[in-house]
This record gives sequence, C-alpha cells and structure tokens, in this order.
Amino acid sequence: MKLLLLEDDDLLADALAETLEDAGYRVDSVTSIRVAELLMATETYALAILDLGLPDGSGLDLLVRWREQGQRLPILVLTARNTWEDKVVGLRRGADDYMTKPFHEAELLARLHALLRRQSGGLAPILRVNGIQLNEHTQQVSTNGMSWQTLTATEFRLLRFLMHHPDRVHSKAQLLDQLYSLEQDAAAPNLVEVYVGRLRKRLGKQVIQTLRGQGYLLESR
Repeated sequence: MKLLLLEDDDLLADALAETLEDAGYRVDSVTSIRVAELLMATETYALAILDLGLPDGSGLDLLVRWREQGQRLPILVLTARNTWEDKVVGLRRGADDYMTKPFHEAELLARLHALLRRQSGGLAPILRVNGIQLNEHTQQVSTNGMSWQTLTATEFRLLRFLMHHPDRVHSKAQLLDQLYSLEQDAAAPNLVEVYVGRLRKRLGKQVIQTLRGQGYLLESR
C-alpha cells in the first residue's frame, strides 16, 4: 500500500518514512508542492500525509486543488499549526484528519489505520479474502483458521495490496511499484516472482494465480 508524504523537514520526513515502512507501507517522500502534484497526477496512492507550511506554497491551497481535481484519497494534515481555528479550516478545506506536531508515532499509525479502514469500508484491522485472514496491525496471516504466521515487510506489502484489490490482474511492474519507493534503486522484476513464491508456500499454491504474459491475480472466492 503506497502513501505520499509531503514534509519539508528532512529529519522528520526520514524518521516518519522509516516508521511507516516498518509498519508495512511503501512511502514516496517529497519536500515540495511541485513534486507532490506531479506524483499525484501519475501515481496511485492509498493516502497522503500533508504538511501545511511548505517552501513553494500553501499546503491548504494544494489540498483544495486536489479535492477540486476529484482526488478522493484520505488526506491527513500533519502540521505545527495547532489552534482549533487552524484545525477547523483544514478539515473544512478537505482534510480527513488533522494532527499537530509534535506527535506520537503510535497515534499517527492508529489514525492512518482508521482512515484506511474507513476508505475500504472495513471496521477491523483484519482483512478477509478467500479464506485468508491478514492482521494489518501485527503483519500476520492465517489461512482457513490455521495458526498465525508472521510475514516479512515485503511479503506483507504484497499480500495486503493483493487482498485490497482482489479479482484484478496486476502486472509485475504494478506490483514492484507498490513494493519499492522512489529513493530505492530499481528492483529486478523477478523479485515479484520470488515473493509470490514465498506467499504461495505460506498460503497454498492456488491462492495467487499466474496469468502468463499479464501478471498475477488473487481471487476473492
């Protein structure tokens, strides 16, 4: 699951990106509105985290533009502007949630989980698809009521993406895009095969199907 982080404080951005990646998200971290707009126009994100005081413009104005353009992804404002008036303005202009700095990482992660569950219509951190149960908090998986297994971060990202988008064919390029961030070196396409193979060993060979020349598919039933 891919997130966009717009934060111009490099130290905070690096620390927050690391926290999010440890929690199983893939993060594109940028420091300017210009780059954020380019990415939003070309990439698909599950959620955006947005600072308001940015070097090349107003985060609030960017938020309004995104909503006017039809962007419906959840947006969490993360800012030092902490008056109740600031919060009201941010929420009225299109933010789904509003947090002030400094913040506790655990609270931020909990709010992200809540926004993503609300977006997908879920009420619990357990995803259920075709006999598979995935705990998004603990990054553990269980199949058909069997014991829980702990996934690696990359296994978790891949399985969560497939479970959020079942019955769709995903190419290797699309899956790699979900697994690796902009800052990382280009990954070899066969890495997708490696991690699909690992998930099949855990879940069963028939759970993830290969469509030759097209990609991979996880059926919902």
